[in-house]
Amino acid sequence: FLPKEKISQLPKTPGVYAFLASPKRHREGGKKEAKFLYIGKAVNLKTRVNQHRKLMNLAERVGYIKTDSEIDALILEARLIKRYQPKYNITWRDDKNYFYVIATQEAFPQIFITHQPKNEGGRASLIGPFVDGRALKETLKILRKVFPYRTCKKLPGHEHACLWYQLRRCPAPCLSKSSLAQQIVGFPKSNMRECQRNAKNLMTTLTKGKKFALGKLKKEMAMLAKQQKFETAARIRDQIASLEKIFAHSRVFESEQTVPRTSTWYCGKIESYDISNIQGKEATGAMVVFIDGEPDKSQYRQFKIKGAHEPNDIAMLKEVLERRLRHKEWPYPDLILIDGGKAQFNIAKKICSRLRLQHIKIMAIAKKNNELYIEGEKKPVLLKNLPRETFNLILQLRDEAHRFARRYHHKLRKKSLLD
Repeated sequence: FLPKEKISQLPKTPGVYAFLASPKRHREGGKKEAKFLYIGKAVNLKTRVNQHRKLMNLAERVGYIKTDSEIDALILEARLIKRYQPKYNITWRDDKNYFYVIATQEAFPQIFITHQPKNEGGRASLIGPFVDGRALKETLKILRKVFPYRTCKKLPGHEHACLWYQLRRCPAPCLSKSSLAQQIVGFPKSNMRECQRNAKNLMTTLTKGKKFALGKLKKEMAMLAKQQKFETAARIRDQIASLEKIFAHSRVFESEQTVPRTSTWYCGKIESYDISNIQGKEATGAMVVFIDGEPDKSQYRQFKIKGAHEPNDIAMLKEVLERRLRHKEWPYPDLILIDGGKAQFNIAKKICSRLRLQHIKIMAIAKKNNELYIEGEKKPVLLKNLPRETFNLILQLRDEAHRFARRYHHKLRKKSLLD
């Protein structure tokens, strides 16, 4: 652990980092417990930690663990989040935004990624939660070269070999009776034990990391050699060599240089706005509110547009924001998110400045190029380059405001037709 004043001493290596608040003394004894605020992974620990400026103000210390590879960092991050349940990892995500790897408990196990592990019940083994779905998919793609596994949903399956089988990425239990396909592709004959062993070793690697998995494989290879099962031992030897190679050289994280310095704002209260109308008719505005990353529907508000009778989204947004911000009895937000481009972004900034509410930060989503305008940034930021937690929260806010605005608009249209 380092005091936050000494983060310049962080290494420029892959690893996992944690922001910690002041430790609290345990009620039953004198031992103090560290309070984890946020846990993340990085290609370059020093660069990534320095990008969390808002968290730096909240934290007292920064902890880190260096890893041998990016894949090890991904695995360790999932283990630590599951163990410590950091405040902002949990607040900014719900179960649907985490990723889990499932291995079904079948004769020929199926491996897949899911957002809803509870649906599997006791029929499968489970690993997670993982934060970065893109990196997890890339990791599974790489590990599949070492431990071929089944992804098809139903067995028995096909008359012809699938692409994964031809690439030697699947043992093809669905073709276990087809000697012709095996002769063509040259893949070792599929059997139940091989499928189960691959699935088990894959899940072990994702749970324990490289060192544990390699140690387990080496012991298994030695045992098979002692039993004179040299063909199987040779396959495991090749898996060991492949596993060492991919952990050393594979890139699974996005470049951290693309993440804007101010992109992660840990705001208590966020308001998101959307306008809904058809050619200016029955125009409505909606405001949804999230507190600490969770919707607070008691603070949602609907606005029937009064001034604009032509399709003018800028004028409609201006009216909604001015009406809302004049309600001083409604607590002001830390951040306002607008569904719109540069014009909407500028009008929101102008209104806040005129009402002397410059402390409210402004963001605007431009759908056309999937860009986010952020106050304080010279250029818009591509949504895909945002930290995963920020990306998911912003989309959740935008979609909720859109849903709420459309519901009110449809209600007014229905009423107008009945009248």
